[in-house]
Amino acid sequence: MRTLYLLAVTIGLAATSALSQNLQPRRDVDISRYLQDLFPVQTEGVDYPSVFDALTQLYANPLDLNLATRDELAATYLLSERQLSSLFTYRADFGDLLSVYELQAIPDFDLPTIRRLLPFVTVASNPRLLGALPTPTDNYLIVRYEQLLEQQKGFSEAIPDKKGNLPTRYLGSSGQWFARYRYSRPRAFSLGLTVEQDPGETMGWQPGKRRYGIDYVSGHLQVQNRGRWRNLLLGDYQLQVGQGLVLSAGFVLGKSAETVQTVRRPTLGARPYTSLTEYGYFRGGTATYALLPNMDVTLLASRLRRDANTTVGTSDEGVIATSLQTSGLHRTKSELDDQGALLETNLGAHLLYHNRRQVQLGMAFLQTSFNTFFRKRDLPYNQYEFTGQRNLVMGLHSSYVWRNWNFFGEVARSSGSQTNSGGIGGVGGALASLTKRLDLAIMFRHYDSNFHSFYGNAFSESSRNSNETGAYLGMKYMVYRKLTLSGFVDVYRFPWLKYLVDKPSGGFDYLMQTRYTPNRQTAFYAVYHEEHKEKNRPNSKIKEVVRTTRRSLALNADYVLTRGLSFRSRVQWGGFSYAEQPSSTGFVLVQDATLDWRRLSLSARVALFGTDDYDSRQYVYERDVLYAFSFPAYFNRGIRHYLLAQYSLSRHLDIWVRWARTDLTNQDTIGSDLDQINAPHKSEMKVQARWRF
Repeated sequence: MRTLYLLAVTIGLAATSALSQNLQPRRDVDISRYLQDLFPVQTEGVDYPSVFDALTQLYANPLDLNLATRDELAATYLLSERQLSSLFTYRADFGDLLSVYELQAIPDFDLPTIRRLLPFVTVASNPRLLGALPTPTDNYLIVRYEQLLEQQKGFSEAIPDKKGNLPTRYLGSSGQWFARYRYSRPRAFSLGLTVEQDPGETMGWQPGKRRYGIDYVSGHLQVQNRGRWRNLLLGDYQLQVGQGLVLSAGFVLGKSAETVQTVRRPTLGARPYTSLTEYGYFRGGTATYALLPNMDVTLLASRLRRDANTTVGTSDEGVIATSLQTSGLHRTKSELDDQGALLETNLGAHLLYHNRRQVQLGMAFLQTSFNTFFRKRDLPYNQYEFTGQRNLVMGLHSSYVWRNWNFFGEVARSSGSQTNSGGIGGVGGALASLTKRLDLAIMFRHYDSNFHSFYGNAFSESSRNSNETGAYLGMKYMVYRKLTLSGFVDVYRFPWLKYLVDKPSGGFDYLMQTRYTPNRQTAFYAVYHEEHKEKNRPNSKIKEVVRTTRRSLALNADYVLTRGLSFRSRVQWGGFSYAEQPSSTGFVLVQDATLDWRRLSLSARVALFGTDDYDSRQYVYERDVLYAFSFPAYFNRGIRHYLLAQYSLSRHLDIWVRWARTDLTNQDTIGSDLDQINAPHKSEMKVQARWRF
């Protein structure tokens, strides 16, 4: 019966040329372009590199549509609640999908959604290797080298001053290199190793100073779905649990042009960490075991060195840590002194009850301990910051799916060895597909000033879940198949002081977007974002907190001129102002072109930009080599252009070469401090090779 049904659907689709013309096989995609659609204008509080890394992991390990959970598919942020419900109802009624193209037969799935989804999903067969593990879908080695062509001050010769003192200089060479090996199959196993050396860093074997050759080394070994053992992972990893108050990682977007689906955090469990961001992960082991078919328990243990500033405290305290460093750079003596200065130990657990279709209940805790007393500088805005050597966070989370509604929430409490701990954090809301055309999101959050969660990243305006209360409303409406309107409003308060804000403050922001796709070859969108916050007035004789306004407008057009040749044109404007002061404004005009011809792919950009100062800087994604991230700030006045070439020498070997240059017309130098270039231009070269075994 099902075979006849699918045959009828396939014939109908073939008659409209859907299969032959509208859907294409999975191939390398421009992930930076996908991210630019999600973040068409600058959004504060988003960790863009981490989002990019999580997206590349999802692309490298596509989800099996027959095995993926609702949360795993929701984490793509491409499907509405109605589409998710339709997919799981279809699976329950008809069984496993035979092909990704069968998505066209599922109610509420349209071709534009399916095309966006294809790079991140698959319907996999399961051949066996050695009678035990499936054969790998990923088995590759990537090597990359980058070089800035002009000399920066940090790499110039150190000339002694009149007193014979040498100025600070970078200790290593000016090149940057990176290598990654991956051997994996989704939902079965993964083995990975990543190494990187940033410009200015040196290689050396000094165990006494916690230096062991290459500056950054990250690896993992993972086995999944071996009987009741859902997940076994050794090495570097992250966990995504509940709404992220206790444990958060992965594709966490926050506020963006995707105004509905990004509000809720999916529970994904433990995943290997393969990012080049040198913080925010665990190093040790974690295991997930099925106590019952619908109940899992996860245990984790981690021990790693963190970069931190240290100083001498009181006679009883000795050496104390005053802040955590997150740059991952170890180029100068002072940066090397901070490297691995703080030993961090984490112990945690997560108990999860999950009915795959409707209910999810979970409880999590995480204890973080430092070998050194931690206390931030004695400043008013640090009054409620974590102090001590141990922090414990415990949380309860839940979600419930009813028809096309998804209700979710989490509450957590932190406690520690000092009196400033003991705060509560809470998140609650709902996603709904009210009709086939209208999707809605509503969410409330509250984080006490003394709520501390080192590995939490729930929805918030700030970069951390602390000192904030807010409410969010998002909407997406499909006027008809080719035209979509969306937007959000977010209102928030900060009950205590913040950095550069010397009193309790508040604000709100809203975004409006319209997207028009007349055909598959052409797409237009316009986005307007306005944000109102309070900050200290700069260069004022008295400390005064005033209202600030930031506005951004982006107009974008994508069009295909002929097969293999596509263009993207973009106009972007932004302004920033303090109350009763003139606005600082900036703009950027961007023209992109991409040519795909046989084994060769060429991408180019020319961008003209001008800003009054750094406050009105403009961010625009740039296409880069596979798995690399480029999101520079355009400011001052000038022109930026780049050329990216990819060539497939064989089915095993791919080569990328990227050249980029910025020319300023109103400055004689670029950069500042040790990164300064004594010329009005900056040129970058990047070469990458991938060997697929």
